[in-house]
Amino acid sequence: MPVTAMAADPAYKVLVFSKTAGFRHDAIPAGITALRELGTANNFTVDATEDAAAFTTANLAGYRAVVFLMTTGDVLNAAQQTAMESYMAAGGGYVGVHAAADTEYDWPYYGGLVGAYFSSHPAIQQVTVRVEDAVHPSTAHLPRAWVRTDELYNYRTNPRSTAHVLATLDESTYSGGTMGADHPIAWCKPYQGGRTWYTGLGHTAASYTEPNFRAHLLGGVRYAAGVVAADCGTVTQPPATGTVEAESFTSQFGVQVVDKAPAHGGRAVGYIDNGDWLGFSSVASAGATGFSARVASAGAGGTIEVRAGSATGTLLGSVPVTPTGGWETFQTVTTTLAGTGTGPLFLKFTGGAGSLFDIDDFTVTRGSTPPTPTPTPTPTPTPPTGAVLLSSGRPVTASSTENAGFPPSAVVDGNAGTRWSSAFADPQWISVDLGSTKSVTRVRLQWEAAYGRAYRIETSTNNTTWTAASSTTASDGGTDDITIPATNARYVRVYGTQRATAYGYSLWELEVYGS
Repeated sequence: MPVTAMAADPAYKVLVFSKTAGFRHDAIPAGITALRELGTANNFTVDATEDAAAFTTANLAGYRAVVFLMTTGDVLNAAQQTAMESYMAAGGGYVGVHAAADTEYDWPYYGGLVGAYFSSHPAIQQVTVRVEDAVHPSTAHLPRAWVRTDELYNYRTNPRSTAHVLATLDESTYSGGTMGADHPIAWCKPYQGGRTWYTGLGHTAASYTEPNFRAHLLGGVRYAAGVVAADCGTVTQPPATGTVEAESFTSQFGVQVVDKAPAHGGRAVGYIDNGDWLGFSSVASAGATGFSARVASAGAGGTIEVRAGSATGTLLGSVPVTPTGGWETFQTVTTTLAGTGTGPLFLKFTGGAGSLFDIDDFTVTRGSTPPTPTPTPTPTPTPPTGAVLLSSGRPVTASSTENAGFPPSAVVDGNAGTRWSSAFADPQWISVDLGSTKSVTRVRLQWEAAYGRAYRIETSTNNTTWTAASSTTASDGGTDDITIPATNARYVRVYGTQRATAYGYSLWELEVYGS
């Protein structure tokens, strides 16, 4: 499966190194074959070896890039390490693939080279990869939400503070992630005179036959070899808004993870008593200006305290949780935060005796537009009892579509990995036909990263005359769960008037509820 040749690239050589001193991946031969095929199609020659004797200053000088292909353990001696350091200082390029992060733990230079060391991984499963850099040659070809199956690494540290993050894992789309809302999986950076590029993907042999992954790998090789320019010197910032599954905590006291069908992902954190807490080592408190949480309570309720650094650290803000009407009835509570925290985010729970509430997920907002605090003591409105999903599988039309890969029908297919995306202009709309007139009471929007800042929810009985049921000019993306007065309508549409990004309007799901 060759990738189209880059005619402008000069001929060059790449060293592929796959020595293992620990676990050995059975995909290594497939990786070598893929790199050889990419080289044949793109004007570079691959020399593959597991012999560390190749790491001499003289030999490395003949290569534009060195690929550590699923290496593990201590693979170089002191002299060979020095040769690699000299190679990079002379302008060389490093490519790390998957288990390259499970390599040379006692060589500090290598820790900086690869960017982050491996910590753990769950079982192989499907995931949505969120592409942050749509320009870099290793990610420009990818969909902004790239759905694929792989072994998904957690890392000991988050590389974002020292590297340019290209793509992240969406932990809400799989189980076993431990890094929270900001989980980098591919990154690049200038390093000690050279260039480094790493991807945590590529565990399976099947990966190396996938056109998207092969092009991802090719872009990394071309960048590291210095034959294509790319901005890897800009340290990227975490998303302004990020939703974190509560059960992805990295430390806790007193709580349990519980199965709960109405929760996003089917699980939530429960058995929360006074004094219990959750810690999230990969969720920074710095710059946090807003907080919202999806909660349920049939108990007395209580308070969520948002703290920085530890469960007894600086209090950034708090939000009361009142009874929601049942342990299966989730509502969203919101508050503003001080924005002055340092260190990881902690949630501490306070209240009376017994179980206080369950928490499904929470969203941290950074920047100048925090969410409007939940009124106290008025609880978040609850959709009327008996409301059912009306929009599933119904006909959908839209003002435009970015391309055939993002059809309007994706918003009602129940698949969190498919989406509609509009043209890159304002205004845009998307409308669902419920088939007959219904009593509509709630609309739930699941935005992709390209969300609508300002939009209206409109209803119609004839698809001609529209009435605004709700509007906002300050959406922060993620999930917008909107309760409206009971309205008779056959058609419900989202009418966007201001995009939050340079891209179009992009929705994973548009759910209409009522009776």
